[in-house]
Amino acid sequence: MSLAVQDDGWRLSDALWAQLKPLLPVYQPPSHPLGCHRRRIEDRVVMEGILFVLRTGCQWNALNATGICSSSTAHRRFLEWVEAGVFARFRQAGVLKYDELQGIDWSWLSLDGTMTKAPPAGSKTGRNPTDRGTQGVKRSLLTEGAGLPLAVAIDGANRHDMKLTRTTLEGIIVPRPAPTPERPQGLCLDAGYDYDEVRTIAAELGFTPHIRQRGEEAEAVVRHPDFKPRRWVVERTHSWMNRFRRLLVRWEKRDDTYLAMVHLALGIITWRATGLLG
Repeated sequence: MSLAVQDDGWRLSDALWAQLKPLLPVYQPPSHPLGCHRRRIEDRVVMEGILFVLRTGCQWNALNATGICSSSTAHRRFLEWVEAGVFARFRQAGVLKYDELQGIDWSWLSLDGTMTKAPPAGSKTGRNPTDRGTQGVKRSLLTEGAGLPLAVAIDGANRHDMKLTRTTLEGIIVPRPAPTPERPQGLCLDAGYDYDEVRTIAAELGFTPHIRQRGEEAEAVVRHPDFKPRRWVVERTHSWMNRFRRLLVRWEKRDDTYLAMVHLALGIITWRATGLLG
């Protein structure tokens, strides 16, 4: 899937900016006894700086050499928008629009976690047991049938996938229809979720768990040509997220700023899926 940015990889398209702009707080210029103050950098320019950091994974200070805007301006505005909940609302608006235009497939959902490095450590990080104990972050993601992200949760890399099941399922960002016997909501999971606790949580929240062992779906496709694998869509969405290099390696020490970057990336993926961005 191509991302909703122009060829240079960080300038916002007009269509994407049209979705972001209404979510930004209204700027109130400060009063000055002499009636003057430094000209404010336009929000769109600053958002392009933030997107540059998200796409490349560079340090904030690297913005000073790009000519986009200063690192201090971009980071200060980023923190203001994090506090205002801009990025979470951007993602939520995208999911609602996707449901309106394409329709969320609630019949089959997929849940999976992945681990990435987190060199600065910080909150909600931990030692990665699969990477020599280096600091890392666990990212738990829930997608609908076509792979659209519906919920995300983060914790330390030492946190088992199954321990994030409830937090992730309860974090669905839009209203969820109630499952019925005629329209059940299947929850596709891998062997890492093969625990009674997971089955209990799924049943409590109205999901029907389908837990596959390693290689089981691939084997089923070979044996039954009409078999449709389900869980791969969440792995694909994790891969799309890692194209945003700021998520491939976590450099934010604060969990709220890291989550804001996650919301921005997922929001772009979601808005692209609506078909409104060209």
